[in-house]
Amino acid sequence: MSKLLTREEASKYIGIDPKTFDKAFRADPDFKRFMLSDHTERYTIKSIEAFIDLKETTLKKIWELVGYLLTLLLVR
Repeated sequence: MSKLLTREEASKYIGIDPKTFDKAFRADPDFKRFMLSDHTERYTIKSIEAFIDLKETTLKKIWELVGYLLTLLLVR
């Protein structure tokens, strides 16, 4: 696999459909990509994994906050 992945290669690496990749990854401004021209972009495995880690960490923090708020409500 090359260092710069196409949309199809990136979605295959993650194990999702290219349309799902567009919605979950490409549509998010936090997802880093290389623009080779106005209509050509490429992705690295490192950027894919960093984006997944970022979103996973964010979700964990949200669930921790939800859990904390629920305990506050239940204590009352």
